[in-house]
Amino acid sequence: MTVTTETKKYELGHHPDMAPPLTTTGLIGWLRTNLFSSYMNSVLTIFVLYLLYLYIPPLIEWLFIDAIWSGGSREACEVDGAGACWAFINSRFSQFMYGFYPKDLLWRPNTAGLLLIALMVPLFLKSFNYKWVLGGFILIIYPFIAFYLIHGGSFGLETVETNKWGGLMLTLILSGVGIVASLPIGIVLALGRRSEMPIVKSLSVVYIEFWRGVPLITVLFMSSVMLPLFLPDGSDFDKLLRAMIGIIMFQSAYMAEVVRGGLQAIPKGQYEAASALGLSYWKSMGFIVLPQALKLVIPGIVNTFIALFKDTTLVLIIGLFDLLAIIQQANSDSAWLGFDTEGYVFAASVFWVFCFSMSRYSIALEAKLHTGHKR
Repeated sequence: MTVTTETKKYELGHHPDMAPPLTTTGLIGWLRTNLFSSYMNSVLTIFVLYLLYLYIPPLIEWLFIDAIWSGGSREACEVDGAGACWAFINSRFSQFMYGFYPKDLLWRPNTAGLLLIALMVPLFLKSFNYKWVLGGFILIIYPFIAFYLIHGGSFGLETVETNKWGGLMLTLILSGVGIVASLPIGIVLALGRRSEMPIVKSLSVVYIEFWRGVPLITVLFMSSVMLPLFLPDGSDFDKLLRAMIGIIMFQSAYMAEVVRGGLQAIPKGQYEAASALGLSYWKSMGFIVLPQALKLVIPGIVNTFIALFKDTTLVLIIGLFDLLAIIQQANSDSAWLGFDTEGYVFAASVFWVFCFSMSRYSIALEAKLHTGHKR
């Protein structure tokens, strides 16, 4: 008779491990641990489920089941039992995306957008070895290519004035330029505020505290109304460029404080180690301190980017029609009066998609740069 190892263990008093109870594993275990772990949690879970039961089915019916998807005017949606009038969005979709940009020239902004996507795809490939070169091209060369494509005026392209730009395209331009420009300026301001040179430190502090002390709506208004007063007579200063300058100056002050928080979180030993290696100030900052500081404040940086993306809606006060402004303008059309809700739901959905995407990418970037020092 062959004696197995399990039999020997049993004879010696070693019993085999038993499977955990079914109530602690799988779906039932997850529900018990997360939703019904206590009496209060159970009550709250049941209450939330009841609210979802009351509101989710009618919302789905309004959004999808009973919705009207096509039609040329409000009459198409004025039927008994009709839900959301997405025909309003379909009829104005091009305007929501591009504003008043000529329809026969839409290939130009589309080409600029597709070119940017094509250039950025290799940056997410691990096997691509020229990311710094491509990144520099995107930051330095691509903006000029995109400008001449969208604006025209050169290479035989018809000029499209910036007052015709609008919709999501304008929102992305304003937020993209603001994000790209405010980060390096914010880093310089943060370094200046921590500088040991009194003049540099004082100028940085004054700049940061001044711009953080005024609301963005005031900055946009002053950049549009007051800035031209300081220019020579007869000079033409584009309204979109004024808004960009105001947004960059305003946002860089907030970015500086985010970066300064990361610099202060770096142990003093890192600075001393850089000095012991004989590195200059800029080399120690560029190769040792700043990479660590920026990694620590990725959530704060992305949070500032998201706030900037949403704050671009304030350009309405200076006559620029971004996505939200163009939807408000469309709501005043007599052919679609009474369907404001659909427009705002569409705008909220678009903003949520972009903001959520930035948030998820920041989480992925944190995980990628994690080096085992997270607390």
